[in-house]
Amino acid sequence: MLIADDIELRPAVPADAQALADATVRNREYLRPWEPYRSEDYYTARAQAARIAEPGGAMWLLFDRAAGGRVVGRAALQGIVLGPLCSAGLGYWIEAEYGGRGLISAAVEELCRAARDELGLHRVEAGTRTDNKASQRVLIKCGFVEYGTAPDYLHIDGQWREHVLFQRLLHDGPPAHIPK
Repeated sequence: MLIADDIELRPAVPADAQALADATVRNREYLRPWEPYRSEDYYTARAQAARIAEPGGAMWLLFDRAAGGRVVGRAALQGIVLGPLCSAGLGYWIEAEYGGRGLISAAVEELCRAARDELGLHRVEAGTRTDNKASQRVLIKCGFVEYGTAPDYLHIDGQWREHVLFQRLLHDGPPAHIPK
């Protein structure tokens, strides 16, 4: 689906592994303050193909069609849990030059729609470093509500970092995966 004139958002497929690896290499330093330590293997097409195929997750990629279909961002649901919880964690990033255009907000909205309509999830959660105001604005714009903080939550950029925790409730109905 087009979310801007030349920006396409779609689910990742194994054939996207090299383009995603190229994007992770290109954005390695830019993302360092926001992401956990990554081994060198993480930056390979083989590792990205494995991430795309991971069970319990759903990854979507943003492609700049005007730049030859280059991957410029990623949004993913991780740790999908069905049953009485019906929840998943959300993570996302976008290249610096594409920020501030509402692209990640559009991607987050689409992932929340898919989480509700296709996966039957009740809730999506996300956490941001306390100083990541841009990411917090995305979540608030997309209907997420802050529900707490977690001291020393994730080891990022060489230190344990406190995070602000957000959630978005997707519906009030019973879990779709539990027999009535």
